[in-house]
Amino acid sequence: MAGLRPESLVLSDFSDQPMSVCGKAFRAHMSGALFWPAEDALIVADLHLEKGSHFAARGQMLPPYDTRETLRKLAEVIDVYDAASIIALGDSFHDVDALERMDEADRETLAIMLADREWIWITGNHDGEAGGALGGHVLDELVVEGITFRHEPAAGARTHEVAGHMHPAARLVMNGTALRRPCFVGNGLRLVLPAFGAYTGGLNIMDDAFMPVFGDEGLSVWMLGQEGVYPVAARLLRED
Repeated sequence: MAGLRPESLVLSDFSDQPMSVCGKAFRAHMSGALFWPAEDALIVADLHLEKGSHFAARGQMLPPYDTRETLRKLAEVIDVYDAASIIALGDSFHDVDALERMDEADRETLAIMLADREWIWITGNHDGEAGGALGGHVLDELVVEGITFRHEPAAGARTHEVAGHMHPAARLVMNGTALRRPCFVGNGLRLVLPAFGAYTGGLNIMDDAFMPVFGDEGLSVWMLGQEGVYPVAARLLRED
């Protein structure tokens, strides 16, 4: 992906960082969530709830704690911003039967989160309309103030878009040390969120799969860290 323009590298520790999409101001949180102050909305992508039980049912035994950990992290970031609305950008559940396998305590935790705020489930390629069984609104996409929220980024050059699906991750090398972490990636006109779920992997943003989304335009990258989210200089990005 040649032609990436360097951004400034910030080494300070911040739990969230400002960013913009087509002039609209957002806050990127270290959890992988995105907050839109003007709309009092919190956006998350790719929770993949019950991914562990999905694989366990197929003989691949994973520790069955991914849903609880994802919900714990989600509850924490909801407390941070106390947003009136939650927009879940698809693949909130790993499959359409995930709710049937979910532990009752986890279902109750999720129900409490839904109780006092507007909740919008964007359909994904894994979960379809599964979230609707818990309440809230189920939509294929949502347009607010000219910004389209959808699961998968639309093909080709687009603007005014916030999406998930791609599970972006950045790998950088600095002072001989390599680090690979989930990240936000955008170009000021559209933005792709990192996967929020505990059992979600990441696709390197240097992969060719990102070329149809961003082309050769300069990228802005915000890497998730243990104690903050950090803008990363594009010149430091490396392939896997």
